[in-house]
Amino acid sequence: MRTTTLLIKGMVCDRCTYVLEGEMVAMGFEVLEIRLGQVVINDIENVQKKMDKLKNMLQSNGFGLIYDKRQRMVNRIKELVEEGINLQVESGTPTKFTKLISDTFHKNYDSLSALFSSVEKITLEKYIIHRKIEKVKELLIYTDMSLTQIAYAMGYSSQAYLSNQLKKYTGLTSSHFKLLKQQLLPSVRAVI
Repeated sequence: MRTTTLLIKGMVCDRCTYVLEGEMVAMGFEVLEIRLGQVVINDIENVQKKMDKLKNMLQSNGFGLIYDKRQRMVNRIKELVEEGINLQVESGTPTKFTKLISDTFHKNYDSLSALFSSVEKITLEKYIIHRKIEKVKELLIYTDMSLTQIAYAMGYSSQAYLSNQLKKYTGLTSSHFKLLKQQLLPSVRAVI
């Protein structure tokens, strides 16, 4: 069996993998494995025949194919950030992103950060903060964790610091997300 591994940019969460897998199957691809930034499919010939449609589908869903080495490295850094954030929430132990990223690539963190900035046009540090804030929003809306618990799980020094960062990056307070959660509860209960 011949397989093809496609490297995909723009995949940042489990919903991305779900959407992409559904789209790929709908296009007639046999998806063997899918994870953030990567899809393994059967039959390389099918890929070549459907490349234009594949590119259009990816673009319409906010994704894209990765071709060059620099973009592949940046994509792997993004995967590591997601893995680090998820591990942080599960274990309650702060992730040292500088160590995680530099140890994975066996390269100096500063050079990897510079590479990331040159490709993504945002610093790696700001990207990590942005992803952490997205995770905080998710936890506020979809879990029963308090802001204090989330601050601890996400490695923030205090609830106040997290609260300030949430306001700075979203323009909204944690109360807004708690209210949103209350608005979503009736619709979720109706489904159940």
